[in-house]
Amino acid sequence: MDEICQLREAVLACEGHALVLGGPGSGKTTIALRKAVKRIKEGMAPGQSALFLSFSRAAVSRIADAAKLEASKGERSQLSIQTFHSFFWEVLKTHAYLLGAPRKLSILLPQDEKAISGGIDEEDEGWAQWVSERERLFRQEGRIAFDLFAPNAAELLATSSYLLRSIGQRYPIIIVDEAQDTGQHAWRCVEMLASHTQIICLADLDQQIFDYLPGVGPERVDAIRATLQPMEVDFGLQNHRSPDSEILTFGNDILNGVVRGAPYKGVSALRYRPENPPPNWNHLLRWALREVIRAVKASTDRSIETIAILVPNNRSALKMSNALNALGSNDGKPVKHKLLFDEAQALLSARLAAFLLEPKVTENTEADLATCLEMIAAGKRSTGKGRTAVAKLLEQATKIRSGKALTVKIAKAIRILFAELRSKGFSGDPSKDWILVKQTLRNSGHAELESVANQLDFLVAFQRGNRISASLAAVWLRDGAYTNARAALDAALAQEQIVDGVEPPTGLLVMNFHKAKGKQFDGVIIVREARRTNAGVDSSFIWRGDIPPYSKSRKVLRVGLTRARVHAIILDPLWPVCPLLEGHKLTVAGTRE
Repeated sequence: MDEICQLREAVLACEGHALVLGGPGSGKTTIALRKAVKRIKEGMAPGQSALFLSFSRAAVSRIADAAKLEASKGERSQLSIQTFHSFFWEVLKTHAYLLGAPRKLSILLPQDEKAISGGIDEEDEGWAQWVSERERLFRQEGRIAFDLFAPNAAELLATSSYLLRSIGQRYPIIIVDEAQDTGQHAWRCVEMLASHTQIICLADLDQQIFDYLPGVGPERVDAIRATLQPMEVDFGLQNHRSPDSEILTFGNDILNGVVRGAPYKGVSALRYRPENPPPNWNHLLRWALREVIRAVKASTDRSIETIAILVPNNRSALKMSNALNALGSNDGKPVKHKLLFDEAQALLSARLAAFLLEPKVTENTEADLATCLEMIAAGKRSTGKGRTAVAKLLEQATKIRSGKALTVKIAKAIRILFAELRSKGFSGDPSKDWILVKQTLRNSGHAELESVANQLDFLVAFQRGNRISASLAAVWLRDGAYTNARAALDAALAQEQIVDGVEPPTGLLVMNFHKAKGKQFDGVIIVREARRTNAGVDSSFIWRGDIPPYSKSRKVLRVGLTRARVHAIILDPLWPVCPLLEGHKLTVAGTRE
């Protein structure tokens, strides 16, 4: 029996706490699932299950997918795979009254939090007041923001020994995925539960890119060792995600600043000139897509399910998405894809679209007009910008509600919008009706309404999954109209975000490196840009403020590279030289002058 097999057997046989270390694709998830299945087979009481907790919804989706291979249908019924947020919500919604909150809780969705707070960040003046307001919303109104899930769950477990014991009895084994990224409050919950159940932690220190979040840092694994006194096994750099490539080897060399001077199997580069005029991203991305598809097909017989375009930040992700939406020079079609980004304004725009789907009567036109203005203002306010425009919209809404008939352009445009939607009517097909609303907004001739339509383009709402469409369809089936479509939309989004609406990524996706964490794709296109600053031109792979040897930048790039199962392509400008790539010899698939 080789060493890795012995390590796996040790995990399966362990009766106490365990810490399983290993790089991407090393088999941590697989052995943890087998451990959970073994515990289930040994016998669990009715109502008991093995709990698998992960930091990200993408990881939960991946684990659920792997469970289909490792467990029978009956065994999967006793396997609870959740995000920390989902688990905390489950605890809070039934027990938060013990903390003095109302018995009925509701989720303060991120987009609403941004709208209420004005998109405020921790470094902004007034953050302390917003923290107090969030606490008031929870304690007095029962509206709880995601950031308050973990601290309040920890407070609950610390307050109620009965609740702590009952959770331990319900879940005799708890597996903590991505344990290195566990924040202080989530870790406190795990720490308290350790006295009542078996804890298995899975960790990869080199994957830790969320150490900028409060309570997340390299000391987490040290705390696991000190508190749990676990049996520790290390699968090292064994790679099952891309075993027939050297993607992980390249990622590790980038991380450690090692230059081996030879190409890496499964990694290539496409070179382009970054000078003015700006690069033709539509052309470059289509070129990169053709190359990565060709490379993946040459390396595997499996059908291609997912390809990702990864960039350092949201602004670049939006730029790439806009380029893909542009018409191609050969086929004249945009490239179908999904953009993953900060969706607050888009989701608030989706709520406005849902409101436009709701049935309306002419006698309520002015009240509905005021509601529209308030919702447009909420979307703008969520960005933290355009305060003057927000104030003007809210002032106009207040005047309308007081009985004043406004004749400003936006009021006229919205009244016409209402009339057009009434005359066209809806079909009962949520997807078609959503598109009708979006097109009518776009054709309104008013910039604010056109902006809402653009946000709906970015959201691509019905590609987020079938839940939103199904919720609206159910309302139509029941009432023959989209009665209270906003509530149906909000319920679907809340369910999708934290409870059980996890879907594996498919097709072409565009996102930043941080969004990619926990996901995996057949092929990955990593986009490096020439970033122009006051000091000159530098590489977009270098995080602002990062200094040699660029530890954070190396860690983030490694995460992006190792998302690829089969092939990773770097879309690389000819200049400036990137300190992370300098000296590396990559297979150059082509150059665009």
